[in-house]
Amino acid sequence: MEHFGLNDAQVQESKEKFGDNRLTEQEIKSFWDTLKENFGDPMIKILCIALIVNVLLVIGHYAGLIADEMAWYEPVGIALAILLATFVSTLSEYRNENAFRVLQEEASRIRCKIYRNADIVELPIEDIVVHDAILLQPGDKIPADGIIINGTLKVDQSVLNGESAEATKTATTPDYTDTQESMDFLNTHKVFRGSVVYSGNAVMQVTVVGDKSVYGQIAKELQTGEERDSPLKVKLTSLAHAISKFGYIGGIAIAVAMLFQRIIMANNFNLVEIVAYCSDWVHIVNDLIHAVMLAVIIIVMAVPEGLPLMIAIVSALNMGKMLKDNVLVRKIAGIETAGSLNFLFSDKTGTITKGKLEVVTFIDGTTAQYKTYAEVKDGLKKWLSLSIHQNTDSVISATKHVVGGNATERAILSFSGGDSVPVNVTTTGHIPFNSTNKYSAKTVSGDYNVTLIKGAPEKILNNCRFYFDSNGEKKPYSGHSELNAIIDSLAARAIRVLALAVSEKSLGANDDSLPTDAWILVGIVGIRDEVRPESITAISEVHGAGVQVVMITGDRRETAIAIAREAGLLTKSEDLVLTSDELAALSDEEVKKRLPHIKVVARALPTDKSRLVRLTQELNYVVGMTGDGVNDSPALKKADVGFAMGGGTEVAKEASDIVILDDNFNSIDKAILYGRTIFNSIRKFIIFQLTINISAVLINFFMLLLGHENPLTITQILWINLIMDTLAALAFGGEPALTRFMQEKPKRRDESIVSSRMWGEILLGAGWVFVLSFVYTFVPAIQANFPGKALATGYFAFFVFIAVFNAFNARTERRNLFDNINKNKGFLQVFAIIAVVQILLTYIGRGIFNSYGLNGTQWLILLILTVSIIPVDLIRKFCLK
Repeated sequence: MEHFGLNDAQVQESKEKFGDNRLTEQEIKSFWDTLKENFGDPMIKILCIALIVNVLLVIGHYAGLIADEMAWYEPVGIALAILLATFVSTLSEYRNENAFRVLQEEASRIRCKIYRNADIVELPIEDIVVHDAILLQPGDKIPADGIIINGTLKVDQSVLNGESAEATKTATTPDYTDTQESMDFLNTHKVFRGSVVYSGNAVMQVTVVGDKSVYGQIAKELQTGEERDSPLKVKLTSLAHAISKFGYIGGIAIAVAMLFQRIIMANNFNLVEIVAYCSDWVHIVNDLIHAVMLAVIIIVMAVPEGLPLMIAIVSALNMGKMLKDNVLVRKIAGIETAGSLNFLFSDKTGTITKGKLEVVTFIDGTTAQYKTYAEVKDGLKKWLSLSIHQNTDSVISATKHVVGGNATERAILSFSGGDSVPVNVTTTGHIPFNSTNKYSAKTVSGDYNVTLIKGAPEKILNNCRFYFDSNGEKKPYSGHSELNAIIDSLAARAIRVLALAVSEKSLGANDDSLPTDAWILVGIVGIRDEVRPESITAISEVHGAGVQVVMITGDRRETAIAIAREAGLLTKSEDLVLTSDELAALSDEEVKKRLPHIKVVARALPTDKSRLVRLTQELNYVVGMTGDGVNDSPALKKADVGFAMGGGTEVAKEASDIVILDDNFNSIDKAILYGRTIFNSIRKFIIFQLTINISAVLINFFMLLLGHENPLTITQILWINLIMDTLAALAFGGEPALTRFMQEKPKRRDESIVSSRMWGEILLGAGWVFVLSFVYTFVPAIQANFPGKALATGYFAFFVFIAVFNAFNARTERRNLFDNINKNKGFLQVFAIIAVVQILLTYIGRGIFNSYGLNGTQWLILLILTVSIIPVDLIRKFCLK
C-alpha cells in the first residue's frame, strides 16, 4: 500500500496554520427574535387592537367621558392572555427549531477515510486539515477542496455548478501547481467539497478547508429557500381556513345579535325608546365597541391557532422517540406520509437481511468446494489472491481491518483473512462495476500482466473457455452446466454467487468494455446474507397495515425467491417474481395491472426502481422507497417517502426524507407506526378543539338572540382559548404509538383529515354542551341553586370542566377511556393542572375572571352536568360498534 498523508505533528501544525474543516454555522434566531415575530401574527395583532380599545375605554370611564363602568381588570386579563399565548408558542417553536436543527446535523455528519500516521482511519469531516490525504470511492461526498494525487475519478459537480454531466478527475503531474482557492470546475485535477464520486477510486490531497472552500463560500445560498408545505400541513391549513370562515361568520353574527339585543330588545321594540337611546352617541359608541370586541374574541376562539402548535409539538416529541428507535427524520413531512404508505419498495441487503455478508464457499472449475481460503491449493490460491486483493475497492488497514468498498467487496476481501500472495503489480486500466456489464475489471502489469474480472456468473461463465486447476495451470473448460447446477442449488439456499475470471487481454486507459473471448475461470464465491429474524415479524406487521412490500434486489431469481419466502414476502400462488429483463419487456399499462401481485424484482437495475415509483404514483398510491447507493437517489427523491440506509452513501441520505440508522426493516415498520400515531394524534386534537369552538360560537349567538348577556366574559373566553389550544396540544402530543394502528387501512392521499366519524363526535359533543348550557341557564331548579354572581361563576367552571371530560372521549375511539393512559401520563398531568387552576380561579378570580366561589352543592351539580358528556359519547361509541 502506498503511503500518503500526515502524522499527528503535521496535523497539529496544519490546523494551527489553516484551521480545520468546520463550516461556520448559520446564525440561529434568538428566543426574543422569535417572540417579536410572533407578535406580528395577524390574530395577535387583532388581540392587541382589542387591548388598546379596552384600555381607551377604561381611561375614558375614569376620565368621565364614558358613563358605563369599565373594569380595569379586563385589559389586564387580555394583556396577560396575549403574553402567555405568545410566550408559550415562542418557547415551543424555539425548542422545536433547535431540536430539528440537531437532528439535521446528525443526518449530515460524514466520516472520511483519511491517511494518518501511515495507516488509513475513518474520522469526522470536521477533523480534516490542509495536506490531508483522503481515499475517495464511489458514493462518497468529497469533504474538502483539493487535488487528485493518485487514481482517477468521475464526479458529479452539479450541486456546485449545475452541470449534470460527470467530470473526469485524474492525478496531478509532479510539476502541477495549485491556485488553491480558484473556482475552476473544469480543472481535471481539482475536486471540490460537496461534489459526489460516481465511479473510480483515488486519493486526494486537501488544499482548502472550511469556509474558504468553494462549498463554504456558497453554503448560505445552498441553505436558503423555503420548502413547500407538506401534504399534512396543506390539509390542516385548508381545515383552518374553513374553520376561520365559520369563526368570522359566527363573530359577525354575534356582534349583530348583541347590537340587536342592546338597542332593540332592551328598549322593548318601542320605536320612541329606540330613537331616544340612539340619540345618546355615548351609548351607541359603547355598544358598537362592545360588539366589535366580542366579535373579535369569538373569531379568536373559533380560529384553531393551536393546530400549528400541535403539529410542532407532536412532530418534535415523536422525532425524539423515533431517533431512539434508530429512525432519523430529516424532513418532518416524511413522518406522516410514512403512515399513509400503500407500497414500499425495499432493498434486500442490510434491510431485510442482516447485511453482514460472509463468503461461505469457494468453488473452482472442477466443482471442488473450499470452505476456507486456507484450503485452496497454492497454485490456484495465487490467482484467487490476485483477484481478491487487486480487483477491489476495499483495502486492508495496518490493523487488518477491511475498510472502503461495498459490503460484497469487503466480504470477499475478508475471505482471505488478510493473507495474500506477495506480488508486485500496478493498475493500468479499470472498468468500475456498472449495471450494464454487471462486472468490474482491472488490468494489472508487473509480475502478472492480465485483466482481473469479477461479477455476475451469467455474464462471466459463458465467456470462459479455460479454467485454472488446483496447481494454477490453464486448462480447457467445459463444465458450464455442472457449475450452473451448483449455482442454482446455492441460490435455492439464498447464497449469492459471484464469479472470478482472468483475461489475457489488457484494458486501455479509456476502455469501458472488455473483449469477451477466451476468459479463464478462477472460480465462484458463494456469499450468504441471513434474513433478520425481526424482519420477518416486521414484514408481517407491515402487510397487516395494508402496505404491499416489494423486494428489489440485484440477486439472481432463485436467490431472491429463497430469501423472499424466508422473509414472508411470497405467501400466495398469485405472487409474482419478475427479473429486470421481464419487467422491461412489459408495457407501463401491463406493469400497472400486475402491480398488486408483484412481490420481488430480481437482477434489478436502478432504472427499474424509478419506473416502479412513477407507475405506482400514477395509480394515486403513496409510495416509499429504500436505498443506499448513488444510483438509488433518483428513486429516493421521486418517492413520497425516501428511506436511506444509515450505512449508505451520503448522496442517498441527502435525497431521502428519513434515514434508517441501523439499516433494519424493523425500523421502517416503526416509522410507519409513528407516522400513523402522529396522524391519529392530530385527529384527536381536532375533535377536542372543534367541539369547544363550535359550542362556544353557538352558545354566544343564541344567548344574545334570546336577550341574554354572554354567559362568558371576554377574559374568560381568552383564558379558555389559551388552555384549550396550548396546554391541550401538549396533552395530545404525547399520545403513544400503539401497535393496533398498524391494523388500520392506509389513508387515501385525497382523504379529508376530518372523517365522517369525527364529524359525528364533534357535532354530538358540541350539541350536548349547547343543550346543557341552556339547561343551566334557564331551568329554575338550577338557577335557585346558583343565586346572584354564582350563576356566572358556575358557568365559567362548567364550560372548562365539560371540555376536560370531553378530552377523555376524544383521545380514544374505544369505550375504555383510560386505554393506554399510562403511556401518556402527560395527558393526565396537563388536564389535572387545568382542573386545579380552574378551581383556584373560581375562588380567587374575583373581578378579573368574574368568579366569586362555589359551595359543595353547586360543585356537585356542576360535576353531574359536566361528567354527563362521557356517557353521551359512550352511547355513540356503542351504536357505532
